[in-house]
Amino acid sequence: MDVQITTLGALLGLAVAIVLIIKKIHPAYSLILGAVVGGLVGGAGLTGTVDVMMSGAKDIMPAILRIVTSGVLAGVLIQTGAAAKIADQIIKTLGEKRALFALALSTMILTSVGVFVDVAVITVAPIALAIAKKLGYAPIVILLAMIGGGKAGNIMSPNPNTISVAENFGVDLSSVMAANVISSIVGLTVAIFLAKMLAKKYKVAKVEQAKEKDENVQLPSFFASIIGPIVAIALLALRPIAGIAIDPLIALPVGGIVGAIAMGKFKNLNEYITFGLSKMMPVAILLIGTGTVAGIIKASTLQATTISLLDAMNMPAFLLAPIAGALMGAATASTTAGATIASATFAPAIIASGVSPLAGAAMVHAGSTVIDHLPHGSFFHATAGATNMSIEQRLKLIPYETLVGLSMTIVSTIIWGIIV
Repeated sequence: MDVQITTLGALLGLAVAIVLIIKKIHPAYSLILGAVVGGLVGGAGLTGTVDVMMSGAKDIMPAILRIVTSGVLAGVLIQTGAAAKIADQIIKTLGEKRALFALALSTMILTSVGVFVDVAVITVAPIALAIAKKLGYAPIVILLAMIGGGKAGNIMSPNPNTISVAENFGVDLSSVMAANVISSIVGLTVAIFLAKMLAKKYKVAKVEQAKEKDENVQLPSFFASIIGPIVAIALLALRPIAGIAIDPLIALPVGGIVGAIAMGKFKNLNEYITFGLSKMMPVAILLIGTGTVAGIIKASTLQATTISLLDAMNMPAFLLAPIAGALMGAATASTTAGATIASATFAPAIIASGVSPLAGAAMVHAGSTVIDHLPHGSFFHATAGATNMSIEQRLKLIPYETLVGLSMTIVSTIIWGIIV
């Protein structure tokens, strides 16, 4: 495709999309309209703009297909109560003295096995709120612990963001999941440290509660709950371990089906996968809109402009990866959309600079978590609602969330940009 769009057009299109999202226009339509504006202003003409948008959406279809099928595992985990059981068991095992660590670890594990980060927070939130009342933690404290754990788990998960990055860089999903394990551990540690610091700043009175009735009677056993995720991850790991390639398109649904069987819920499988599909469809539709913007940015001179700026500041070429992830994550207020646009747009330039595909994927992925929690995204509002926080209270958490994402990005960049 010979169409070339100016940097100004690409940036203006992205800005239009952001403004429309902030104005509560549906994100998918906002992104599509932003792409149209970007193409027209950027000099592609109406026909060229549509062609570039179609090309961008087409490029993202393999990732969308994998995301749709991953709804089988997500639906089973959520609808059977397996996700809640995993979280509850971790918190009970670690005890009240390690409550913040337990909350962070719970959301980390839930996201790392394939639950969306916002769904993981919503799942753990009722338990977290009960603990907060009992131990005197403010909502901002427990939410930071959960978000930090969720961010840490998200960069080593089979979630849509990881699938998109792996697809765009042409590397195995399991390899991308494993690439940021150390970064995830650092992020988890930073989140717990910051949560403890906030606990000293925001003190509330403890509330003595009556003995709670056992809410887990209907939940599956912990062992049965983790069977599905273990099977899915084991199948994905066969390629690097044994050279047997099993695509996420197969591995994730198989994990969900095996999990349903292990919990004795196979007869309800259709209900679970229908629910899972309902959760994945908004993401899939969002990514179609994301693909149109990615097509505009990919066909623009933005890549060359960014590289020129890095050169002018004498910055190493590998910094393009984390910077691209961070900028796109901030622009879309979404790890998934940010990682998708950054990887689809900048992967060729990153690889051309001498960075290996896996290293580029790891750094872009980590970078997309730095500022993905801004108010023009759904994650900001979903997590505020889950912990009964006002918008003003939720805004105070942004700098701390950013520090968690930044710590993971710095570690990932050191490992994959300098050491490896």
